[in-house]
Amino acid sequence: MMLRTPAAALVFALALGLGCARQAVPTPDPAADPGVAEPAPDFDAAEAPRAPDVIYVPTPQEVVDAMLELAKVGPDDVLYDLGSGDGRIPVTAAQRFGIRAVGIDIDPQRIREANGNAESAGVADRVTFLNQDLFTTDFSEATVVTLYLLPSLNLKLMPTLRSELRPGTRIVSHAFDMGDWVPDETVDVNGRRIFLWTIPPR
Repeated sequence: MMLRTPAAALVFALALGLGCARQAVPTPDPAADPGVAEPAPDFDAAEAPRAPDVIYVPTPQEVVDAMLELAKVGPDDVLYDLGSGDGRIPVTAAQRFGIRAVGIDIDPQRIREANGNAESAGVADRVTFLNQDLFTTDFSEATVVTLYLLPSLNLKLMPTLRSELRPGTRIVSHAFDMGDWVPDETVDVNGRRIFLWTIPPR
């Protein structure tokens, strides 16, 4: 292409230079400039929280009381409730016996509800609720474990309960047994069964 005047040549050179400058501008580095937002990561469905294993159904308060009595909860116990829902078992245990109690639930909505109930009951200093998967949580410090799950989940948990809990730890399940692991005691509470097992000496 022939440029007929010096002015036209100058304009063309400036335009070419500006075009090259635009192409040479580096991509902003979020690490170097905290004011630059990082691109949103791609969503990985495998990293999403797992759905609850059971539909939440609260244990009636009279059954809660009977479960704690069957376990013979005392002042030196540490109670873990696996699938704690609204927190009524840990809250009741802390209120009645002054013990430390921990609730495990995979549903964050239930954890919020349980924390609110502990605050209202005045036992938030003795009760902790963890938004965790009960199949991966370490509950080996428990001396009492309470459950209201499903038969299949009880059976899935049984090997961990028997291997990780200390001898003498009491396990109380509302409604469902653990297959061929014979309970030490079974109690009927107005048509609802509760089962007690004790971890034997090793």
